[in-house]
Amino acid sequence: MMEIVVIKCGGSTVDELNEEFFKGIVAMQTAGKYPIIVHGGGPAINSMLEKLEVEIQFIDGLRKTTPAVLEVAEMVLSGKVNKQIVQGLQRAGGKGLGISGCDGSLLQAVPVDLASLGLVGQINNVNVSLLHSLLNEGTIPVLSPIACTEEGDHLNVNADAAASSVANYMKAQELVFVTDVDGVLKDGQLLEVLSAAQVQELIDDGTVYGGMIPKVKAAVDSLQGEIEKVVIAGGKAGSRKEDGTIKGTAIVKEATATL
Repeated sequence: MMEIVVIKCGGSTVDELNEEFFKGIVAMQTAGKYPIIVHGGGPAINSMLEKLEVEIQFIDGLRKTTPAVLEVAEMVLSGKVNKQIVQGLQRAGGKGLGISGCDGSLLQAVPVDLASLGLVGQINNVNVSLLHSLLNEGTIPVLSPIACTEEGDHLNVNADAAASSVANYMKAQELVFVTDVDGVLKDGQLLEVLSAAQVQELIDDGTVYGGMIPKVKAAVDSLQGEIEKVVIAGGKAGSRKEDGTIKGTAIVKEATATL
């Protein structure tokens, strides 16, 4: 059975990913795991939209995607950001392969709410046979979260949601959210393992606050199906263990450790 690890790289962290991070992904593959990377690209998209003077609007945390916004998002995600990550993997000795969710109907989706959000999609199918073929060939797939409908129309998908869907459809054992923080800290110390219940305790007592709250809630929501562990980790040097495992806070369905 493949031990699949889905790694979501946030758009704000892509430029911070260094050689050590990519070596860690390659080491993970060498150790017998099968990594799949799903990436965002929000800051790069915003920068390009501003340059092109295209209106930027968010509704409930999701980017309202007009046809003009989708054109820019696809250009940035499937072009610039995707190939930047592939280049990092190749420089680290890996065999990265960049692919859009529209290629081979890899990510299929339906519109979330055309009236209010425009061309924003929610994934309803993943072409698992295509991903398995790529993994069996020794490649590390790097997925851009642009999906397509059954009719072939393109939709913009939130990268966190895309990574969670890929992990569940692929029956991944682990999902990693790579962010600009090293994990959940308490009194300056990294908490290595937390249960879903403990996460809520830390939110309630103020240990987890601000921008970390949606990150840990997304992690808890991802604990479905085969996924037993979701890791929130940093993408900088020192954020991996010797076996290539990414160092951070593991959020699991049940934990025996006390806070």
